[in-house]
Amino acid sequence: MFWSTVALISCVKLLLIPSYRSTDFEVHRNWLAITHSLPISKWYQEATSEWTLDYPPLFAWFEFFLSHFAKFFDPEMLEVKNLNYASSGTVLFQRLSVIVTDLVFAYGTQELCSYLSSSGIRKSSKWGSRWGSPATILQILLLGNAGLLLVDHIHFQYNGFLLGLLLISVARILQGQCLWAAFWFAVLLNMKHIFMYVAPAYFVYLLRSYCFLGTHSGISVQWRSFSPARFAKLGLVVASVFLVSFGPFIVLNQLPQVFSRLFPFKRGLCHAYWAPNFWALYNIVDKALTIAGRHMGLTSDVPAAVMTGGLVQEYKHVILPEITPRTTFVCTLLSILPALVKLWCCPSNPYHFVRCIVLCASGSFMFGWHVHEKAILLVIIPLSFMAVIWKKEAQMYVLLATVGHYSLFPLLFTSFEQPIKVLVLLLHSCYAFANLASLFDMKKCSACLPLLNTFESIYLLGLIPLFLYESVIHPYLGLNTRLPFLPLMLTSVYCSLGISYFWLKYYWHFLTTSEINHKRKAH
Repeated sequence: MFWSTVALISCVKLLLIPSYRSTDFEVHRNWLAITHSLPISKWYQEATSEWTLDYPPLFAWFEFFLSHFAKFFDPEMLEVKNLNYASSGTVLFQRLSVIVTDLVFAYGTQELCSYLSSSGIRKSSKWGSRWGSPATILQILLLGNAGLLLVDHIHFQYNGFLLGLLLISVARILQGQCLWAAFWFAVLLNMKHIFMYVAPAYFVYLLRSYCFLGTHSGISVQWRSFSPARFAKLGLVVASVFLVSFGPFIVLNQLPQVFSRLFPFKRGLCHAYWAPNFWALYNIVDKALTIAGRHMGLTSDVPAAVMTGGLVQEYKHVILPEITPRTTFVCTLLSILPALVKLWCCPSNPYHFVRCIVLCASGSFMFGWHVHEKAILLVIIPLSFMAVIWKKEAQMYVLLATVGHYSLFPLLFTSFEQPIKVLVLLLHSCYAFANLASLFDMKKCSACLPLLNTFESIYLLGLIPLFLYESVIHPYLGLNTRLPFLPLMLTSVYCSLGISYFWLKYYWHFLTTSEINHKRKAH
């Protein structure tokens, strides 16, 4: 039934082909043209379009590969000078390319489901939902992920393909195939460098579990058990992938130019609209203090700042201290350090590795520089696997998935997509609530949503009036002209509260989980 499910969901994706397309559509069309029409020496030099190539080299080769199929749909799309080109053939090809490459995500999902079915992580024969086994529920949660449908198949990106590589790598870790896990993650890093968010978890786990031989007991590391041969093999696998990726640009002496494209620190602290993280709360406090100071006559000489303008831009804080890339790096490092220490102390538990991925992605999302709102998928997707195994993580999953997917709504702002995004979110959330509650035999409290307490239920239900205000009341009051970005601010701030709550709660759960009790509960 797995591939039947893949086929059915692919048919749904086909129905979304005529939907709204973001500027990312033109970004990837331009990259197809650059890699197809220009020599490799010009790939990271070309600047005819403002959407210059800024992904790592393996993704550039991926675009080059796709371009050889694109020419059969419409060769005009491969002309660099044809800016904002979107013929029917171009649209069809690019939409189909996302759907077809999603097969990588499907394969990664199948690998995790197969592991879940064969691992015996739960021995109770009663463990299951009225609607299927944990593996069945997992495949629907992943293949039918609301965020991927909205971001990839309407907004337009290749997140499913990339997250599929992550799932394959995680599956190899769970299967004990550390070298293959390192290989696939190295490939992923050279496809899209945002996955550096979770690289520390890979480094710590692979170093501790693969390069140290013998028995590990708690935090006491026997350094004499370190295996230089294994460390060399691991390093060789990773270095080989990076050499293949960056080697041509090293030969061309263009490495500084490539890195300047990959790490554009001049883009500012926040992306187009504030990602729902700590800096959204920081910004709104600065904005509130500025307004209060202006009313009190303390900041009357400071011009009002538009902090959420729908464009990539820099914003200077007025009252609170200015945030630099170095500040965000330190905050991110401090936020993930306790999780890495816990992972180092538990090298025999691959499930802690998955939890550490979730926390590294969460910490980077919360405190990173110029975070894209779509990066929340890097937290939700790995958590899906843990949600079908442990009850507490199921409880946190339904909270994060609902608010995280809702935070993507501003990406789709046209009226045609309004009912689609609501329906997709409701279907995914209802499925997750019903099946995960049934899976763990949770009896619903009359005052709460399944799996959640009263406070969490009230918070999630608060998304309904928030949506109604943004979609109906705000435009009805004629505020779109005077306060055009207020809905974006409200979404960012409200969702950041829920995501911050999840991050703190999940961190506490991870740090307080006893290794002995954890294994006992698993069986």
